Amino acid sequence: VRLLDGPFKKAATLNSKVLLEYDADRLLAGYRKEAGLDEKAASYPNWDGLDGHVAGHYVSALALNTSSTVSPGSAERLLYMIAELKACAAANNAAGGWRTGYLGAVPGSAKIWPAFMTGNFKEFRSAWVPFYNIHKMMAGLRDAWLYTGNNDAQALFLGFCDWTIMITSQLSDTQMQEMLEVEQGGMNEVLADAFGMTADKKYLAAAKRFSHHLLLDAMAAGKDNLDNKHANTQVPKAIGFERIGELTDDRQYSDAGRFFWNTVVSNRTLAFGGNSRREFFPSAAASTDFITDVEGPETCNSYNMLKLTEDLFRMEPLAKYADYYERTLYNHILSTQHPLHGGYVYFTPVRPRHYRVYSAPNQAMWCCVGSGMENHSKYGQFIYTHTSDSLFVNLFIASTLDWANQKIGLKQETSFPESGQSKIIITEGSGSFTILVRYPAWIADGKMDIRINGKSFAHAGKPSSYIPVKRNWKKGDVLTFTLPMTTRIEHLPDQPSYIAFMRGPILLAARSAGDSLPGLVADGSRWGHIAHGERLPVESSPIILDDDLDNIADRLKSVNNSALTFEPSGIKMLNAVPVTLEPFYRIHDSRYIMYWLALDKNGYQSYIDSLGRIEQQRLQLEKQTVDVVAPGEQQPEADHFIKQENSNTGNQSNEFWRSAANGGFFSYQLSTGGLTDLSLVVRYWGAEWGNRKFELYIDEEKLLTIDNTGKWNQSAFRQEKYEIPASMLRGKEKIRIRFQSVPGNTAGAVYNLRLIKKQ
Repeated sequence: VRLLDGPFKKAATLNSKVLLEYDADRLLAGYRKEAGLDEKAASYPNWDGLDGHVAGHYVSALALNTSSTVSPGSAERLLYMIAELKACAAANNAAGGWRTGYLGAVPGSAKIWPAFMTGNFKEFRSAWVPFYNIHKMMAGLRDAWLYTGNNDAQALFLGFCDWTIMITSQLSDTQMQEMLEVEQGGMNEVLADAFGMTADKKYLAAAKRFSHHLLLDAMAAGKDNLDNKHANTQVPKAIGFERIGELTDDRQYSDAGRFFWNTVVSNRTLAFGGNSRREFFPSAAASTDFITDVEGPETCNSYNMLKLTEDLFRMEPLAKYADYYERTLYNHILSTQHPLHGGYVYFTPVRPRHYRVYSAPNQAMWCCVGSGMENHSKYGQFIYTHTSDSLFVNLFIASTLDWANQKIGLKQETSFPESGQSKIIITEGSGSFTILVRYPAWIADGKMDIRINGKSFAHAGKPSSYIPVKRNWKKGDVLTFTLPMTTRIEHLPDQPSYIAFMRGPILLAARSAGDSLPGLVADGSRWGHIAHGERLPVESSPIILDDDLDNIADRLKSVNNSALTFEPSGIKMLNAVPVTLEPFYRIHDSRYIMYWLALDKNGYQSYIDSLGRIEQQRLQLEKQTVDVVAPGEQQPEADHFIKQENSNTGNQSNEFWRSAANGGFFSYQLSTGGLTDLSLVVRYWGAEWGNRKFELYIDEEKLLTIDNTGKWNQSAFRQEKYEIPASMLRGKEKIRIRFQSVPGNTAGAVYNLRLIKKQ
């Protein structure tokens, strides 16, 4: 498959250029170091300095790019990477013992693996997800073998698979399951691939050993246990389940992979195809996090969901898989490459009027940089699929196909989604076979017209199906089909008051005012992948007010008869500003709105009432307040004579906070007004990470121990009230309130604390 002019060819061409801007020797530095060889260049800082994971993605991307484009630069760079990795493997093999076959860059490998193989996981757990990192290079070597036929890559890949079997051979099944609680990437998938490519059953046994039963058993039973689980830890496991099921006809594994896809796509996927927030699957109760948080769906999740989709389609070629693939490819994957400098995106915030940040070559080394390298190298991978005598047209992307088995050449001419038509032209060969054209879910029943050489072709196709067109095809035959798009709304999962506008499979979004985009092109800092700029108030965003919300998309007005650009001029809005709706994949270097709060008359009144209740509660709290501190703010803390040790401050949702870590503390002096009937009200953020156990003291007397670890799992502020015994207050005009962290934990963060009179 070769891409023709259009947005995907443009993106792939840019990506080919960007790949060659990375310094191969820096990517390889960790591998040489762990193999005991001198480094040719300093390793990258930031994420890649920890593990070398990007180098594995890089090898995959070079292999994909070599096979899908005329790119001699990628081919030459791939050969260099393989030669250098071969030298590292040779050094490890010469050392022998646990190193035989090893080709990892995990820092401190010599400490981790000898202990690991005996069942001692202490060093393994203290490292950063070692098997996740190892999987990336195993997958890279597999891809170099699979896509380019490189014999050295084959030998290195199978040697690494053998090392994996050896290093886990002494572990019991129970120990394996314990180890799999640590993120491991797609280890079961890559080992299953080794079995599929060699027929050696030792790799199948290893793939099953690397399958995590906490997820496998639940998914196979049709039980969604994904709430509050790290999303991109789970998706690769499901890919492995599917591969094992595909290669063995084991229903447990295939059922697990299929159910995982169904529940994620049906219940946890947003309009642009992404899923998760802050890297975790939220519960239904926490779905407001999509609107309030800035760490939206992660690109790696969609990268892996598309891999799972390809695999499931291979087992069962259903149009629903291609429908999802199309949505995610256009709206998420294509949108995560900067169209000028080619940087990659990590998080795509859903929060109205926020923005995204991009990587720069040789700077940020996030996981989504690695998967991004691959994403924009394989746009041709799923346009067509085939059986021995049938060709599936899955995507409407301008391209050519050399179908070698049938000695057929064809070309797809289309400017979709700018236009609503595509044309398949037989350019070489002839023969009897079936072309199956996807009838997308977004085309209304009876509205897809198909013509062969200009003559109408009768079909009984329905939305989300394939229309078979069987005939004796010959050179010059033309198959034309229409793709009429309509505009509709889709609701945010579990938050039906928020809607997105869709045009066919394309998400329409609006640029939003706001010139301050700090960190737009990220540096190499640890948290540079997060858009840390000001969070504009959600309640000040445009709000749609309409009593006929189901038909509201019909009132969008096309701009200059464009198929993809609209104005909401026929829609009433609160906080209205001039906006233009356009494909989300076009929006870069800007704040944006993809989901809109949409209310009818009753919903609007409830919204106003809720604001009123919040204001009433705020006024009541102020009326009861005896003294109040705003942690993290200089003057309020000085006014309350702060004391602190090992304490930090920061800002979240435009509010300052203070915390103390690992035995540290912070304290304030508050006035009691001589009262003894007081309570302490403390404001927390409901989505804090890590261990949050701490002690609360009044003067030097402990009031209670608090454990907020995983307590709310919701991106919203939470207020807790603690009763203070009169004995702690009697005879005191002032008291000192101290938040004392316990070892290995963080106290807070605290956003506000106040003494209030009991009602």
